Amino acid sequence: MLPRLLRALCFLLLVAPLGLPVQEARAQNAPPEKPKVTRILFLLDASGSMMAPWEGQPRWEVAKRMLSKMVDSLNAYPNLELGLRVYGHQYPNSEKNCQDSKLEVAFAPRNAAAIKKKLTTLKAQGNTPITYSLEQSANDFPTDKQSRNVLLLITDGLESCNRDPCAASIALQRKHVFLKPFVIGIGAERDFGKQLECLGQYYNAAEVKTFRTVMNDVIAKTLSKTTVSVNLTDANGKPVETNVNMTFVNNVTEQPEYNYVHYRDAQGKADVLDIDALQSYDLVINTVPPVRQANIPITPGKANVLTYKTPQGTLWLQNPPLSPNPYGTIRAVVRTPAGATVTAGTFGTRQKLLAGNYEVEALTLPRTIRRLTIKQGQEYTFTYDAPGTLNITSDLKGYGSIYQLNDDESQTWIYDLPQGGSSKINLPMQPGAYRLVFRTATSNGSKYTDVRNFSIRSGQTTSVAIFGK
Repeated sequence: MLPRLLRALCFLLLVAPLGLPVQEARAQNAPPEKPKVTRILFLLDASGSMMAPWEGQPRWEVAKRMLSKMVDSLNAYPNLELGLRVYGHQYPNSEKNCQDSKLEVAFAPRNAAAIKKKLTTLKAQGNTPITYSLEQSANDFPTDKQSRNVLLLITDGLESCNRDPCAASIALQRKHVFLKPFVIGIGAERDFGKQLECLGQYYNAAEVKTFRTVMNDVIAKTLSKTTVSVNLTDANGKPVETNVNMTFVNNVTEQPEYNYVHYRDAQGKADVLDIDALQSYDLVINTVPPVRQANIPITPGKANVLTYKTPQGTLWLQNPPLSPNPYGTIRAVVRTPAGATVTAGTFGTRQKLLAGNYEVEALTLPRTIRRLTIKQGQEYTFTYDAPGTLNITSDLKGYGSIYQLNDDESQTWIYDLPQGGSSKINLPMQPGAYRLVFRTATSNGSKYTDVRNFSIRSGQTTSVAIFGK
């Protein structure tokens, strides 16, 4: 039987995940229609090496005895089903059979007696086809999107069929066949944990008493309820930020497991979220730019409180007071000082940003670029000068560009006229000094290039005439 403390813990914590409907938060966060079933598949190594002695008795006998006690103690729990798959037990090791794996006891409620009886009839003798067994386990779990599928591998050896069990495990997790598996490596002869920990959460049970403790710990983690509260704070650590999208990303499969919009009640307290602790997560706080916390610390069976600083201010993209605006709709690009694009917005809107330094580029002609600092709880107003209009009056077709004239008498290219098309255009531009360089399509030499300087003033139209040579 499980130790008294563990049985009490499982009874208290099993109510929510196994007995009462709770808010389902996978992907769409849809609530289940009925209590969620937890299914535990024991994947047991029965290869020939399991007959090696372990503290005076074969590993195989220790593993069977411990597993029998475990399933017996779990038999009465509601909404819990157990199954048993064994590998390496049907053919002798000399045959090197890489498909020696069988579901010996299918999932069913209260089936401890069937598992115990089956264990008495099996013998350890064969190969170690771990990858094949993992792949076959996909057919063992019933098709039930609301269930929690857990796999517990008990082994004393590595894959012996020249395949990659880690890749198979990740592929099955991505397909939601099972959650991140538990792997118990038994026996002290070989330290193969480094090669098995990629399969899932690895435990090294070098001693018999450690094996017993590890199995109890795995079951407690599987059946306990875990919650997470996320505090989003300002720069001073005050929990004031909220209404931010948060994504819990499975950092093994890299798939989103939970999507939430952060909520804080009237007393300023963040709400409590039910999170399956059998996964490991990165938390993406979808501020602008996002904050990603790798491998967030979640303790199974506990009420976890996580705190992260996400101070935010507001960028107000304000159009100048000019109606109608000849630009129409203008967009702006927000970048980090290093040049990485953070977001893009439309003038006339507000955008929350993490406190920090940014470069904002308004897509005017020419571009309006400004460096600014967003501060916690404050609003920064960014605008551009009211434009004027350049009117080119000639009907001549040709080729040309517009340059901005700088204070040091240099020029900067800003615009190419439509190539070979009509030069009759009306172009909204920012106030300033400019130069038009143009050659007609009928000219027979570069020397016939026409150069005209002009100025643009807010709200006014500047006409520039082009003459053929």
